[in-house]
Amino acid sequence: MAKKTKMKAVLLSILLAGFGTGYAAAQDGASATAPPQELVIQVEVPAALPAVWKAFTTSEGLTTWLTPEATVDLRPGGEWTARFPGGSTGGGTIVSFVPEKELVISALAPDRFPHVRAERTRAVFDFEARGNSTIVRLTQSGWKSGPEWTGAYEYLVAGNAQLLATLHKRFVDGPLDWKKIFADDGKGE
Repeated sequence: MAKKTKMKAVLLSILLAGFGTGYAAAQDGASATAPPQELVIQVEVPAALPAVWKAFTTSEGLTTWLTPEATVDLRPGGEWTARFPGGSTGGGTIVSFVPEKELVISALAPDRFPHVRAERTRAVFDFEARGNSTIVRLTQSGWKSGPEWTGAYEYLVAGNAQLLATLHKRFVDGPLDWKKIFADDGKGE
């Protein structure tokens, strides 16, 4: 139990610490019943495009920054899934990809938004080399009207900004050592 609590604390601190690291969210006037047509967030990651692509599009890469249980099957119809402590999952099904340029996912909303999760949105991640850095831009579309859709949109404005900020943090601070995090169960090493 202490290990799960420690893991949650580590994930939360990563997400919160990275929140202000250079993303921009476009909301364009969200209302109580209809979210905007697109959610756009981007971050500049201080690493070369091939390294960022690998961190984002392989199981091994995702486990260096997002969660220790991640699956990426990089093919149309394959999964891009992060399994978090407590049993929640994020990600979705890969629709298409262009190596080192674009990854398109039929995205799952969090469990608390069951209708949005079932209907899904379209998440397009664009990758662009810029000197020794990489711009990662998320454009999420397919939003519909209604309170649950608006709630999911508002939740994902922050959640997806945190996702990209955590990717940025991985290249600033290095990959996470989950074995070390799990080994530290309060008894010391």
